[in-house]
Amino acid sequence: MSGLVNALVIVAVVALVIVRQFRARRIDADRRWWLVPVVLIVLALRRPGLLDPHHPTVSALLLGTELLIGLATGAGWAWTTRIWLEADGAAWSKSTKASISVWIGGIALRVGLFAVGAALGVHQDSSALLLALAGTLLVRSGFLVRRVRSLVSADGPATAYGDGMRRPAPKERV
Repeated sequence: MSGLVNALVIVAVVALVIVRQFRARRIDADRRWWLVPVVLIVLALRRPGLLDPHHPTVSALLLGTELLIGLATGAGWAWTTRIWLEADGAAWSKSTKASISVWIGGIALRVGLFAVGAALGVHQDSSALLLALAGTLLVRSGFLVRRVRSLVSADGPATAYGDGMRRPAPKERV
């Protein structure tokens, strides 16, 4: 039954994240932004079976690759998120259209990785996906908090992918 619980947790977290990412949200850099990912990590590691005992090396490689994909997805998602400060100093964020590409790419890579594991006969537990999702959220939240703190201290724009694409017209020489 814990596989079912993991699947439900994964679906609930992903649905919540996808729905909320395109709404403007206030970022509080002082709160415990790492708490939800840590809870997901505990849920993923609470029971054995993360690695296939019949294929430990291949299983560990697949898990490591899954984690790298999760970390890269989190970094890409944070990079494609627009951050701005309101007049009262509150920091806000909202994902951009490029975030959709990051999510689609991450999901496609995970599906491909699962297919490779299935072709090799490696048992893959949902805990690996839950662990990678925790890594994605941890990296994204950490990068956003870092960007907000640098934005507040620098009072400059925190750019997302596509920001600043317009370049000023070159000056004409006289």
